[in-house]
Formats: sequence, structure tokens, C-alpha cells
Amino acid sequence: MKPPRGSIPSFCCAAVAVAAALGCREAATVPEAAAPNAAPTDTAASRSFNADRFSRRPLPAEMTELGRALFFDERLSASGQMSCATCHDPRFAYGPPNDRSTQLGGPHLKDVGLRAVPSLRYLQSVPPFTEHFFDERTDGSNDVGPTGGHGWDGRADSKHDQAKLPLMSKYEMANADLDTVVAQVAHGPLADRFRATFGSDVFSDPTRGSVAVLMCLEVFQQSPKDFYPYTSRYDAYLRRKLELSPSERRGLALFEDPHKGNCASCHPSAGYHGAFPQFTDYGFNALGVPRNRRLPANQDPAFHDLGLCGPERKDLDVAHHPEYCGEFRVPSLRNVAVRRAFFHNGIFHTLAEVMAFYAERDTNPARWYPRTHGHVEAFDDLPPAYRKNVNVEPPFGGKPGAAPALGKAEMRDLSAFMKALTDADLGNE
Repeated sequence: MKPPRGSIPSFCCAAVAVAAALGCREAATVPEAAAPNAAPTDTAASRSFNADRFSRRPLPAEMTELGRALFFDERLSASGQMSCATCHDPRFAYGPPNDRSTQLGGPHLKDVGLRAVPSLRYLQSVPPFTEHFFDERTDGSNDVGPTGGHGWDGRADSKHDQAKLPLMSKYEMANADLDTVVAQVAHGPLADRFRATFGSDVFSDPTRGSVAVLMCLEVFQQSPKDFYPYTSRYDAYLRRKLELSPSERRGLALFEDPHKGNCASCHPSAGYHGAFPQFTDYGFNALGVPRNRRLPANQDPAFHDLGLCGPERKDLDVAHHPEYCGEFRVPSLRNVAVRRAFFHNGIFHTLAEVMAFYAERDTNPARWYPRTHGHVEAFDDLPPAYRKNVNVEPPFGGKPGAAPALGKAEMRDLSAFMKALTDADLGNE
């Protein structure tokens, strides 16, 4: 069993880091001696994504607007019909706009994705992935294990690394390589704006063009208004601008009670160093969600999506860390009430169903799992060797037939509180 994590402190926004790396106090032309066509040297600085490569230093506002245009550009997909916003719709907290478990993509928009599409809101403080995170809220010696990284398996350390994944995934935008994407931009309607922003030579070599494209996507996703507005009822409550309703207050108490909802153990509801809470500790957890047999990949009984153990992530030494298998990164619960597909495989489609699963997974397993040879096969989406990795802390636990940790009225109150995490631009439901 893992020790509880503390809330990870806020990290510098990528937009600020990019701006600092580029010297973006104002747009300027790079002196001839420092022009990117000078003889390259193989140094850490020259290999850095944030190296000063451009003959014009772009302003963050310019990159934000270019990134916004790229985000909605369907020409960046092999099908010519899919943009980033197709799956990350701003009307749904930059998450999926429908209740499909996973979304359609590929060269003909007919390929069914492997995993549910996450929301892109409130990812501005995700730290790079590490197998050993030491909680600074204690004495700094408490290793809480794998933490951080973007995506369900944390394999992208930054937003520009993450942006590459859907652009080239066979299940999503299905480009052959990043050069193909850059060529589309270089010969498309945004080309002149890129040259005006980064310099006329921005597309003169593939590295410079790809960095410009990915940097714009990254900086756009650091826009506070779009991606971390903090305008929910709960944020107003923290600002002392309003009081929560009685049901919301009861739900918050249940959310934080370690013997009831125990949600705050992975989704901290309190700020840290004065920051607003992100409602995730950025850690990883195995929840034993049921196998989604509607996904084509799961028609093969030998296939298992094991999160940190693959199949998408391939860089960890899982042979020596079988405890990683079945673990997926803990998402933020902000705007959770507008989602219509939950968990990594999109198995559930309502918040009420999710809460019932948490409360009754172990006390009523027959509701969630199939029978095999007359016995309920709990945690059926994990090979038997990894089922011991599944979290059994409250509200999980209890024997079949026992009373669940949460009653129906309590789940209604929890739902009311979680709806209070919805940003104002998305409504109240």
C-alpha cells in the first residue's frame, strides 16, 4: 500500500519558461553573430528545446494566438478532418464532446482509440515524470513513488512532448512523422504568420520548424483564460466570495474524510503555499476498473492495457517493478461533472456510476465484474499476477455483502460538491 501523497507545489508555467528562454520581453531580431545559421555546436544548450533558434524572438502573445489557430486546424491530421479540438473541445473543459469511451481517429477517422481522452485543463503544474517523488510537505524523505508526466501513463514530460503523441498516433491524427506536420504548416495559411513571428527562415530546417510549431501549441495551453481560469463555485468559496450549499458542504466533508470518500488522499482539495488546489497529486494508482469489452483492442483476451507497464509506455524497467502494472495517472477532478467517459478505458459514462463503483466495488463485485466458472472475476482487466496492485483503501474495501462506505444520500452530496468544481464558462452541470 502506498503512503499518502501531499499536494505537489506549483511549478513554473511553460509559457514563462519559454518566454524566459527566448528573452521575450519584446520581439527583437537576433544579432547576426547569434543567428541560427551559425555553425552549430553539440552542447546541452544547442540540444535544448528552448534554445534560441530563431532570427526573430517571438512574443508569448503571438505564440499563444498561433497555437490557438493550430489547435483548431484540421489540416494537421492525415484525414484532413481532425484537429486537436475535435477530441479536446473547449465546451467540455478541453475534453471529449461526446460519451464515446474512446474517440475515433486515424487516416480515415475510423480507428477506435485505445484510451479515453483526458481534459487539458489544469495541467499547467504537472511535473516531469519521476519514479521517486519525495514529498516536501513532510520531511522530504517520504518516497511516494511514480509521479508526474502528461498522459494516462505519464510518458510525456512536457506539453510540447505531449503534443507529438496525438499528432503521430495511429489512433488519432495519424501523421507519418513530425516533418509532415511542419510541411503542412509551412505550405498552409498560417505560414506567413509563422514567418512574421519567428523570422523568415523559420521553415528553413526541420528542427527549427518543428520547435516553432510545438512551442506555439505549448504556450497556447498555458493560457490562463482558456486552461486554468479558476472560476468554479469552489474557487469562489476559497476566495470567500460565496458559501457552499448545505449539500456541497456535506460533500466536501465526505470528500476529505479518510474513512468515507477519502478522495482528497489522491485529489487534494486544499491549496499549498497559497495556490489553488489542482485536485490531483499527479501520482499513479491501480483502481481495478472493469475491462471495457467494447474496445476493439480488448477483443484479444491476451491484451491488457497496463498503464505504466505499457503497451504505450515502453521505457520503464517493469520486470523489476511489477507493482507498476495497472497504474494510471490520477487526473484532476476539476470539471469532472462535464465529462461523459471516465477512467482510462472510458468504461463508465456518468459521475453517479463512478461514485457507485468506488463505494461498491468490493462490497458488490457482481455488479461490476463478470462471472467466470461460477465465480465473480474481480479486477478482470488485469492479469492475476497484478491484481494485488489494486488500491483497497477507503472507500474501497469491505467484503461482498457488507455495507458500502458511502450511502446513496452521501453519494448525492459528493456529486453536489464535485459539480461545484465546474468552471463558470462551462455551466453548472
